[in-house]
Parts: sequence; C-alpha cells; structure tokens
Amino acid sequence: MQICDKVKGDGKVLYVSGEESVEQIKLRADRLGINNEDIVFLGETDIDLIEDTILQLCPKLVIIDSIQTMYSDDITSSPGSVSQVREITSKIMKICKQEEITTIIIGHVTKDGTIAGPRVLEHMVDTVLYLEGERYFAYRILRGVKNRFGSTNEIGMFEMKDIGMCEIDNPSTVLLSERNENVAGSIVVASIEGTRPILVELQALTATSVFGMPRRTANGIDYNRLTLLIAVLEKRGMLPLGNQDVYLNIVGGIKINEPALDLGTILATASSYKNIAIPKDTIAIGEVGLTGEVRSVNQMEKRLKEAEKLGFKKCIIPQSNKKLLKDEYKLDIIGVQNIVEAMRNLGLKN
Repeated sequence: MQICDKVKGDGKVLYVSGEESVEQIKLRADRLGINNEDIVFLGETDIDLIEDTILQLCPKLVIIDSIQTMYSDDITSSPGSVSQVREITSKIMKICKQEEITTIIIGHVTKDGTIAGPRVLEHMVDTVLYLEGERYFAYRILRGVKNRFGSTNEIGMFEMKDIGMCEIDNPSTVLLSERNENVAGSIVVASIEGTRPILVELQALTATSVFGMPRRTANGIDYNRLTLLIAVLEKRGMLPLGNQDVYLNIVGGIKINEPALDLGTILATASSYKNIAIPKDTIAIGEVGLTGEVRSVNQMEKRLKEAEKLGFKKCIIPQSNKKLLKDEYKLDIIGVQNIVEAMRNLGLKN
C-alpha cells in the first residue's frame, strides 16, 4: 500500500488481491493515511480475468498478492502448485513485458524465511527482494538477493510503526542507542550491508554449564560459525571454554552473515569469560582464521568513517588492512595479526 501511494500522479496502480477483500484493504489504507485516487483494487484469483483487466486499464504498476492464490483454468492442479505458479508467472511476465508494466509479485515464505515452494518463481522473475525481520522486533530489512539489471548489494532498513514502515536514515545510531557502559561481554562491530556500513552491538555471555554438554546459542549470526570461533578461542587463545555455555546475540534482532564479525565475537566471548568490560568507545573489525590469525576484510574505509562519525575512539583491525589505509582518521587504529594480540590490547590476555 505504501508503494502504491508513492507512484501517485504517475499513472494507474492495479492492486490484485486473492486473499483480502476490498474492505480489509480499505481499512489498511485508512490506517496508513493513504489517499490516492489512482489505486484500482481487484479482488480476483482467475488469471484470465486479471489479464483482461491489465489490458483494459494499462496501469503503471501491478501488484499481485499473492501468487499462491492465483489459478489458471488451463491447469488442472490446485492453486499454489508448481505448475500453477509457473504458468501464472509466465503469463504475467509476458503481458507486462509487452506492455512495459512494472509488476510486483508477492510470494509466501516458509518458517525459514525463504520463498515457499520450489525455486521456480525466483528463477523466472528479474528481481527478488526479501523483507526480513523478527516477529518481536520493530526493524525490517529489505534485501535484494537477485537483480538482473543491477547490483544486489543494497538494503533498506525500516521501522514498523502504526503508520506503516518508516525508513531509518542512520541504522547504526538506532541499533546502539540503548547500549550500556562498562558491561563485560559487549562490543560494537562494523558490518557492510550492501554498500551501507552498519554498526551493531554484539553481546556474549558465558556461564558454567550445569550439564555434561555445554550449550552454544547464536542469535543473529550463523551457529556453525560461532562454534568454530569458540574452538579457535580455546586452542589459540588458551581460554578453557569446554565447560562453559556460550550465548551470542546481535542486538536489534537483525541477522548478519559476514566474516568481519569474527574478531568481535572472539573479543566479546573472552570479555564475558574474564568478566572484564571492553571500553564503550572501542570497535573491532576482522575475520579470524583457524590458526587464530586476523585476516583483512573489504571496504574498511567505509567502516572506519562510520565509526568515526558516531564518536568511537579506538578501533582494532587486521594489520594487513591498516597498512593499506590512505586517509587519516581521528580514531586510534590498532592493527593486530592474531587474536592474542587483540585480546592483549583490551586487557583480556596476560
């Protein structure tokens, strides 16, 4: 509905819904404060009738909500099946490419967050966007995972409010706004989401296991990556974590899958185990290898400039990245070659 409102004055918008009635759509539009006379609603699931309406109306934008509810009489299988989805998507693409109409097809997602059913829908369309977010958090990330006509290295971050999704201009400020001082197990890390640097707080907690098998829990990063880094910290950092439960969390409910968080994960875990707080104005960036070396990451300049803009004073980065820095920063930049050096710089290692 918000996208429909953005194209006001550029032509008609056809909103096709196979799930909700016109009354339900109207209630949402009123709540979001949308007043656009160019929006045309069609409550229909027959693709032949939808095609006729598109040809008659010649809209600027078509929204199909959702593809799993549409059906074609030419196919005997039920709506949402592989053959129905393939046939309907093919028909929509044919007519919309001929008439040069931008079309958004909404697909259901599974509990894992991927598009439901076979991957045929993703293969056929030009662009695939995922709207990600946790149920109990207000933040949403719109992420491009496929784009035939441009880069997929872009994201948009939004906050869900009663008036709809509102853009967050500076996600780093929001994600760090409630950070406490002098708490062991907390550190800020710099991630690149698309072309945008985002600073997030990484929290770790270690506790003596009361069972024979220590637990490892990861929220926001890959679980297997956490267990690997704990093994590196035990072997190379000489921390006895074999009897410790380790919990890791990225504040804000967002998910990040990037090696640059490795060094922050190592330092936060060591900080919690030693019960030594990492200074609040310190940030860590770097990938960690199995031998404990801290490896370089890309786009370091963007990460450092974001940290400098938000008032951080000290930054621990790979030595190989520090050698290549050209700009001058107000940060105290410390280059390290391995995790032991990084831990010593923060007083986590004798």
